[in-house]
Amino acid sequence: MGLIGVTAARAHEPITTKLTWTQEISRIIYKRCASCHHEGGTAFSLTTYDEARPWAKAIREEVLERRMPPWGAVEGVGAFRDDPSLTALEIEMLVGWVEGGAPEGDAVYLPPAPAFGTEAKSASSAKPRLIVEAGVPLTLREAVAAVAITPRDTPEGSSMEVTAYKPDGEVEHLIWLRHYREEWNRAYWFRDPVRLPAGTRIAVDAIAPAAALISVGR
Repeated sequence: MGLIGVTAARAHEPITTKLTWTQEISRIIYKRCASCHHEGGTAFSLTTYDEARPWAKAIREEVLERRMPPWGAVEGVGAFRDDPSLTALEIEMLVGWVEGGAPEGDAVYLPPAPAFGTEAKSASSAKPRLIVEAGVPLTLREAVAAVAITPRDTPEGSSMEVTAYKPDGEVEHLIWLRHYREEWNRAYWFRDPVRLPAGTRIAVDAIAPAAALISVGR
């Protein structure tokens, strides 16, 4: 009876939006969410309308609160590959779709479902690695090209910012993690290698003991 009631209620929800799953929303989910939310992934699947529709209101809340997709790095500090963060327009579309009744749309417009490989990049493939602890700046003895940065020993709920002070006076903010969560414990790969000349001082500013592991390309 409960399932019948849910189905009946859903059938009578008014549709007040032209946004549909098949045309707009599936493309956002595939691009920003499906890398985790797919069958066999790290979270429940959202790759079909039938899977996503029951979670519509939860999706709305999560994206409005910026809790999903989980990324961590504050926008505008560092430029990283594979950043799944939603744009303002994408958030507006997701919210509008949910509040407009979350319609499915015509299946003819549905894009191909994304495919997912089993291999993932790891900062461990780039060597040597530099470990910088909070309150203990590291001065580079030689020039390096930083390719990725990974938080280490960072407590839940804390914040950490990693900054490079170059010898010519230039300051480069490498990453800022605010209100840290365990799911952010990953390698953040820079979109382009960050060139740091000899004499650069790298500092970790944190509100609790923390460290950053910097992977360097050859």
